[in-house]
Amino acid sequence: MTVFNTNYEYTKRAIDSVLRQDFQDFELIIIDDGSKDVHRELLMQYVEKHEDKIIYIRHSNRGQSASINRGVLYSKGEFITIIDSDDEYKPNHLSACLREVNAVDLVCSTTETIVDTIDDYYVPDKNDQTKLIHLDDAILFGTLFGRRKVFTSISFKNGFAADADFYEKANQQFRVKKVDLRTYIYHRNIPNSICANIKKENAINS
Repeated sequence: MTVFNTNYEYTKRAIDSVLRQDFQDFELIIIDDGSKDVHRELLMQYVEKHEDKIIYIRHSNRGQSASINRGVLYSKGEFITIIDSDDEYKPNHLSACLREVNAVDLVCSTTETIVDTIDDYYVPDKNDQTKLIHLDDAILFGTLFGRRKVFTSISFKNGFAADADFYEKANQQFRVKKVDLRTYIYHRNIPNSICANIKKENAINS
């Protein structure tokens, strides 16, 4: 999980959803990407209560992709996955992903998406950001779940659609598949997300 000035209540919700998993053999690595606001202190205090499960690492602001790449370096597990700090898992998310990845190296999945309007189901197309695609047709950081060798072989690039780029590169080297799980809860009603800002900019320029 990468964190950058994320509202503490969102981050706590995400952490709690991981701690409540029906599969408990995991470590949660939180990479604080240079947060500056008051929520950082609250986060650190909460992490201290769960040091048996959580590793907290802080560095200067480098962006989400660089932070995830660093988290991969510190990880020890056979499998690796990601959760955005303003999203959450259903209690069976990890166990469901483990079953799906049994015959492949990497999976990504559909989400249960929380929206304010129907428009929130659509995000900018990575090939043409002036066009929109449905979330079910997109690749999302948080739904990537795979074997360690995939994440150590391929780094996340900087910039928009780094998750889709990662999946496409993995498809050239490993066995991958997209599955319909909807055990990852994606909160699209966050007003200042990257996708929301791109959509606002395109609306202004159109």
